[in-house]
Amino acid sequence: MSDLPKVHDTKPCAIELAAGDHFWCACGLSSHQPLCDGSHKGSGMGPQKFTLEEGKKVWLCNCKHTKNPPYCDGSHSGL
Repeated sequence: MSDLPKVHDTKPCAIELAAGDHFWCACGLSSHQPLCDGSHKGSGMGPQKFTLEEGKKVWLCNCKHTKNPPYCDGSHSGL
């Protein structure tokens, strides 16, 4: 799919996550944004694994163009 990653939204998602491993949707196809639900299968893309040492609120990228995945870096402002 050459139209990936799909921009899900042009603003980040503030989400409270528990400590542990999480999988950020890098393709934009997940129905459970900003986290992966496996919708990327067959797309040639995969999720970005990240680990939190403690539970906390994080700002995850929804435009899928961040240079610091999975975190928002403001790249959406240029879309």
